[in-house]
Amino acid sequence: MEQNSAGILTRPAQWAEVDELFSGKGEPGRCWCRWFSIPGKAWQETPAEGLREQLKAAFDAGPEPGVIAVKDSVPVGWCAVEPRHCYPRIERSQILRSAGAAAADGDGVWSVSCFVVAPGHRRGGIASDLLAAAVGHAFAHGARIIEGYPVDPALRPKAGAADLYHGTVSLFTRAGFEAVPTSVPGRAVMRLRRPDAAP
Repeated sequence: MEQNSAGILTRPAQWAEVDELFSGKGEPGRCWCRWFSIPGKAWQETPAEGLREQLKAAFDAGPEPGVIAVKDSVPVGWCAVEPRHCYPRIERSQILRSAGAAAADGDGVWSVSCFVVAPGHRRGGIASDLLAAAVGHAFAHGARIIEGYPVDPALRPKAGAADLYHGTVSLFTRAGFEAVPTSVPGRAVMRLRRPDAAP
């Protein structure tokens, strides 16, 4: 649990907080951070309420599938982080395949898949706080490596919200992640190894 100078508290999320944050207008309430966990036709056949129930089930199964940012007891941000095997779309993705052997081993790898920051709280460093909390959460639950799949706005200057929910390369670089070369323009696989983990 960490609190920054602006009074933003970050920690493992509670279901009620995520439910509150996602229940407003916008994309989170349509996908419920389940895009990467439900492949193919099953995604198209699952209504929003079904996606919501699947995210709730991930909380019930434990550990928490993400971290939350809270200000004055109001949830203002979320970052999804789970073992990579929970995200079949990531494991089958072009970006991961293009990283080759450097990212092929998924044993002990957790994925940072999504950031949500509430309107009115963006561009205030909350994503950085969420990423730091996600790293701590994953390492506390046995992660050997943490991966992200961010956008590089320098190569994708027209990237919008539909891309930037992955985070940016600079966000992950500031947190100590290192890039794995890929062949997908404007996208990166970023990795952070637990300091005591074997290569």
